[in-house]
Amino acid sequence: MKIVTVIGARPQFVKAAVVSRALQQTKNATEIIVHTGQHYDANMSDIFFEEMNIPKPTHHLNIQESLHGAMTGKMIQGIEQILLEEKPDCLLVYGDTNSTLAGALAASKLHIPIAHVEAGLRSFNMKMPEEVNRILTDRISTFLFCPTNQAIENLHQEGYQNMNIQLHQTGDVMLDAAMYYHQKNTSTILQQHGLEANNYFLCTIHRAENTNDINRLKSIVSALNHLNEKHKVLVPLHPRTVKYIQEYDIKTNFTILQPVGYFDMLQLIAHAKMILTDSGGLQKEAFFFQKFCVTLRDETEWVELVHNKCNVLTGANEAAILNAVSYFECNTFPSHLSLYGNGKAGENIVSILNKSLEV
Repeated sequence: MKIVTVIGARPQFVKAAVVSRALQQTKNATEIIVHTGQHYDANMSDIFFEEMNIPKPTHHLNIQESLHGAMTGKMIQGIEQILLEEKPDCLLVYGDTNSTLAGALAASKLHIPIAHVEAGLRSFNMKMPEEVNRILTDRISTFLFCPTNQAIENLHQEGYQNMNIQLHQTGDVMLDAAMYYHQKNTSTILQQHGLEANNYFLCTIHRAENTNDINRLKSIVSALNHLNEKHKVLVPLHPRTVKYIQEYDIKTNFTILQPVGYFDMLQLIAHAKMILTDSGGLQKEAFFFQKFCVTLRDETEWVELVHNKCNVLTGANEAAILNAVSYFECNTFPSHLSLYGNGKAGENIVSILNKSLEV
């Protein structure tokens, strides 16, 4: 079984680490990793391969275009050439980035089976590039590996059960990663920054809907400044967010960090008082470590977290953000919930592929 895996963005490195480890433990399985270069900052790319022992990419496309069309087009062209050379049994893609869609499109034209990990997610907001990417990738895939029952239900509502596509609820590979790597975590980031457990809020902001809109960004920053008066607010900032904060001359009173590696991030999540984020992955990681999450978006793919009152959607509204924090401070996390499987998603995915691609 020869698999070509296409990755390019930070969350995909985490997910790929899980499945790559399962592939390495599978007899007669070979994985070729293609890194598109979508995240090219060393702190957001190289460090993941080093920390998580992900096999080094066999192919690196170094594509760093700023426009979606140009980026995706160049990725398709580069991936197509690699697929023609490698002749894999299957192409494996993760999540909802331009790298995901480019890999799937290149493989579909060559009639190579496509496996989509984290399939079936929907925000129902077609203005999000990620929503377009995930819908199109699902439609041309052969194997749809869904992390939750809700993801399966989304696909059923779109008629996927009537298509020649395999649907599998495998659990979430990000839970596998959090469980596995937290046990091995030797991060000293708390000591480096003089942080006390359960005495700081952790926040990330990176989505274009928040960073590109001066009013939304100002409102979020104002809320964080207010929260920082009572509790330390720690914000590892995406380079794009830093750029806009400087460009808009927005004053920040909280602690800003450079992007951190996965082990440091796990440590920060595990010991935070609460999480505020517009990241999809961090919403789940907050849940894995039993932390309430305030989501700085108008919708989320992880609706089960909202339904179970672990997560509140506030958008960029300052009053809503502060109210959500106050609400969670008065409540106890529902630690009995199990929403994302049992930490065996990577093994499940590889087992299904191994049986299905068996010659």
